[in-house]
Amino acid sequence: MIGQVHERISHIVNFTSSEILLCVSGPATSPVQSSRMKFRLKELRDRKGLTQEQMAELLDISVSLYNGLENGKRRMNADYIEGAAAIFGIPAPLLIDVPATPIAVAGCVGAGAQVPLVDATEHGDALFHIAAPEPLLRNGPPKDIAAVEIKGDSMSPMYQPGDVLFYTRHTHEGIPEEDIGRPCIVEDANGMAWVKQVKRGDSQGLWNLISLNPTAETMHNVRIKWAARVMLALPAEMVERL
Repeated sequence: MIGQVHERISHIVNFTSSEILLCVSGPATSPVQSSRMKFRLKELRDRKGLTQEQMAELLDISVSLYNGLENGKRRMNADYIEGAAAIFGIPAPLLIDVPATPIAVAGCVGAGAQVPLVDATEHGDALFHIAAPEPLLRNGPPKDIAAVEIKGDSMSPMYQPGDVLFYTRHTHEGIPEEDIGRPCIVEDANGMAWVKQVKRGDSQGLWNLISLNPTAETMHNVRIKWAARVMLALPAEMVERL
C-alpha cells in the first residue's frame, strides 16, 4: 500500500489540482472526502503559525467549512488545493499526507564505547523505527536500509549526538570495494559497532579503522565481519520516531 501511494505521488508532481484529486482518490462519488486520501492542512497550518480563522479568511471560505476540510469531513476541490498550496508556498502534491515509511534503527554508535549492533535488516529487530527521509524515497520505498543512532560526541564535528546514519549491507561478509576509504558502519569480529573510515591493513583480511574524530585513535589491523558506507546522515532535529 505504501509503495502504491508513493508511486501515485511520483506520477502527479506536474499535474493540476483537479488531476491530483482524480489520480489519488478516483472520481468523486460522495460529498465526503475519500478515506484513501488525507491532506496535511493542520500540520502545515501549525508550521505556518496560522489559525483556522486566518486560513478560512485567506481561502475566502467560512471557518466551519475550513474546519471540515482540515478534519476530512468535507472534500477538497481544485480551488481549495491550489489556494492552500499557495498559502503554504509548496507544490500542490505536497499537501497530500503520505504514510511514513519505517526504517529500523539497529543500534547506537559513538561515545567511544563498544556497542553491540543488531542486524535489523536480517533479523527484523530494532531499537526503534523512524520515518524514512525524503531523499531515500525518491526511487520508491527503500529496501534493505537500516540505520544507527549517534550517542555521545566522539564523532564531532562530522556527526552530532542524536544524528541518524543510514546504510545498506551489500555483502554478508567483508566490505564492497567501492566502500573502502569512505565513512562506514562497521561490525568487528567481536560483534561491536563502529562508524569509521575503513582502509586496508598490513595483510589480507585486516583493516585499519580510522576515527572520524581527529582526536581519537585509529584501530590498526582489525578483523571485521562487515562494513557498509554511510548513505545519508540525518540531523537529530529532523528525525521522526514512529
